[in-house]
Amino acid sequence: MAHPKRKQSKSRRDKRRTHYKASIPQIATCPTTGEPHLYHRAYWSEGKLYYRGKVVMEKEVAL
Repeated sequence: MAHPKRKQSKSRRDKRRTHYKASIPQIATCPTTGEPHLYHRAYWSEGKLYYRGKVVMEKEVAL
């Protein structure tokens, strides 16, 4: 089993753990509606659920 020869400092340990948080979420613009949304996510626009530029589901209106 691996065993460290020297203690790793808290700042070194924390530097290693921060990298995945550094990027900003990327935003795409839909070619169909022109609305900004997160990549690989479905989003609502005018009562319709869109994914990859296509209507996936329409919102039902309660009467």
